[in-house]
Amino acid sequence: MDRPNLPLNALRAFEVAARQGSFTQAAVELRVSQAAVSHQIKGLEDLLGVQLFTRTPKGLLLTDEAMALFPVINDSLDRVGRVLDGFLDGQYQETLHVGVVTTFAVGWLIPQLAAFRIAHPGIDLRIWTNNNRVDISKEGLHMAIRFGAGRWSGLEAVPLLEAPLTPLCSPWLAENLKKPADLHGHVLLRSYRADEWPAWFDKAGTVCPNLCDPIFDSSIAMADIAETGAGVALLSPAMFGERLESGRLAAPFSAQIETGRYWLTHPAYKPPTPAMISFKEWLLDRLPNDPSQAAPKVGPIIK
Repeated sequence: MDRPNLPLNALRAFEVAARQGSFTQAAVELRVSQAAVSHQIKGLEDLLGVQLFTRTPKGLLLTDEAMALFPVINDSLDRVGRVLDGFLDGQYQETLHVGVVTTFAVGWLIPQLAAFRIAHPGIDLRIWTNNNRVDISKEGLHMAIRFGAGRWSGLEAVPLLEAPLTPLCSPWLAENLKKPADLHGHVLLRSYRADEWPAWFDKAGTVCPNLCDPIFDSSIAMADIAETGAGVALLSPAMFGERLESGRLAAPFSAQIETGRYWLTHPAYKPPTPAMISFKEWLLDRLPNDPSQAAPKVGPIIK
């Protein structure tokens, strides 16, 4: 098809609808009506002579033809967007959008951002925090740092940092915790991963009590509450090193459990951009091999 005849508006509507899995959400992103999106998609289907979507109760399913078209359009629009973003401040920079689980962002990455910007002034790094639930494509991200086992469908995953868990609490509460069984009767703050406390008590060689205490989707919130003495949280010392060094938190026991690690992920079907490669190499160069040394010292350049 000749360039003057390319249906650019229809292709853009198709890309957003395919990425969002919904004409309604596509209309919100494009700031048009749902009818306008449907009209653009119908016109594109008529032009190509194929059906692009199948409607289901759970949303839109891409046909084989749409699956062939989507990566090409998605990558092309991403490349155009990255170049245009680079001119926003009058001097070209490559913009890099990275989703980061909040614990890693606060515990390691954010104190390091000044060092990254000094090392890579041509990259406009933009951080979007989350609670470890992130969809790179739908949220318009290039990469995401998340916690887990490293198996996510359609994503390349690069291991970054181990983060074993151990009980953390206020120092005055730790004074009365001489053995793991002493935790019985204390408030045990829990994440949505229900197997963590039972695994830790098993590692420590004692019975896990009946767990009925509050459940959190944020390790930062658990650390804040543990710091007040209102409970004991199962957290990674690697992400709360500053609080441990300052005496705001204490680790009363040596037993730790491995439940996963932090990973840098990006879509497998997209070739990494120069900014993505630079960010990955910078992370791997700066992250320590020893998780206990992960907490950075605050300063403009952190070694």
